[in-house]
Amino acid sequence: MFTTQSASAYAKVGVETGVGTADPHQLIVMLFDGALLAINSAAIAMEKGDPAAKGQNISKAIEIITYGLKASLDAEAGGELSTRLGTLYDYMCERLLFANLKNNQATLTEISNLLADLKDAWENMGSVTNGGEKVTP
Repeated sequence: MFTTQSASAYAKVGVETGVGTADPHQLIVMLFDGALLAINSAAIAMEKGDPAAKGQNISKAIEIITYGLKASLDAEAGGELSTRLGTLYDYMCERLLFANLKNNQATLTEISNLLADLKDAWENMGSVTNGGEKVTP
């Protein structure tokens, strides 16, 4: 019988396999996906009145943004863009803390939309071609 625990273990193996075979560009996409999933899960928990799950998922999103996305910025290579993204990531984390404290769905939506826009831009950069050959940033 396939249980929730089995599904969770299967998903974990899938993620670990994906991480092990992903290039740096794909890893960033996976971080965006993880943060978006955590925010969506927090919104569902908020709707259900489950403060523990809401807090855990918001904390997970903040960790992904801080220790994944922001930590991956290269100030030397990225220059001003890297600095601006770092500031945006800090803003996102502050807003997520606000959303947690005030049970504010609109703020979760705001941050989810920002992350989705950044993810789309990142994915589009990965599909840039150079004479028919895919170029990965």
